[in-house]
Amino acid sequence: MGRAPLLRHLLPTTVVGSYSVPEWLERLKTEYYQRRISAAHLAEIHEVAIKAAIKDQEQAGIDIVSDGELRRDNDIDYFLARIPGVLIERRAKTDYYDYFEAEVAAELPADDKESLGLAADYAFTSRLTDRPVKFSFTGPFSLSRRISGASAYRDPADLVRALARRLNLEARSLAVAGAGFLQIDEPFLAGYPDQAELAVEAVNIVTDGVPVTWALHVCYGNRHARPSWEGHYDFLFPAVLAARVDQLVLEFARKGLEDLNLIKEYGWPYQLGLGVIDVKSAAVETPELVAERIRRAAEYVDPGRLMVNPDCGLRHLAPEVARCKLRAMVSGALIVRTELGLPERGDPNNLTPPAPGDSASRMPGSQPTGDSNG
Repeated sequence: MGRAPLLRHLLPTTVVGSYSVPEWLERLKTEYYQRRISAAHLAEIHEVAIKAAIKDQEQAGIDIVSDGELRRDNDIDYFLARIPGVLIERRAKTDYYDYFEAEVAAELPADDKESLGLAADYAFTSRLTDRPVKFSFTGPFSLSRRISGASAYRDPADLVRALARRLNLEARSLAVAGAGFLQIDEPFLAGYPDQAELAVEAVNIVTDGVPVTWALHVCYGNRHARPSWEGHYDFLFPAVLAARVDQLVLEFARKGLEDLNLIKEYGWPYQLGLGVIDVKSAAVETPELVAERIRRAAEYVDPGRLMVNPDCGLRHLAPEVARCKLRAMVSGALIVRTELGLPERGDPNNLTPPAPGDSASRMPGSQPTGDSNG
């Protein structure tokens, strides 16, 4: 909303967020919770892993990279553990990937402006690459699903709104730090399809007044490389049409392309992050299979509004499998780009967002922002 797309060539490639967590990192994360290594040591380990993840993405040819979310144990704890007013009594874990048990005994402090540290995470990543960076964080609806005992809120929806206001403050800090592409992840929403309107309302609280390119990622969960829910994206529509975001990032590779009909039926007019890599399978797609999925999507969405990405995060894939899948994705996008008579790659000096005034603001009723996991 309010920013032009990050790349000026068609079919840019990106990731959704998380990157492969190698076994040695999993082991060290768990050892931290068993008090065998210090927090300072683990922080150094995370920095090494992030540097390697970015290098992997660059060598695969990814246009817009991420930090791989490698500091985060899972999709929830990194955020809840930092939000003032969220209580986590027991912080030991048997396995790093387990969830904390969190609760809220009183309303979240409305005037607390303590940083959650996300801007510093972004700044570290941006110093490691000359490519655009996508920075993602879990949305307020999904965060609320892992909080129990929220008796301070008579209406559970008020907790979602309070979390959204807190994330809005952090998004503002990210924008000040230079982040130009932010993504809200809602991995739990598919399990609560009747809550789509509330989730969209909360998304709009998060994005309010933050002039960056915004993406909203909705998947069916990716817990231990298995979906948490099944179904179709019809529960998102028409509610998601009111979301003040520039891009909708959805999974299609695992589920099939049937739900592209919804994009056309409801006239989603903005960018689509097209999932073309199945992250729940170790089988590596061929570039031609990726290209065919992009061609099919182009029958429903103008190629100028497509961004090419995996279905979801790559966390559960072995490192070599993740690398091979990203290379296949980049090659598949190149096949279609070549068929369309487009340059093989964009101008590397043109990989930063134009000035905010270069395109129309992404608000309901405005014109699409144009061609661009993220």
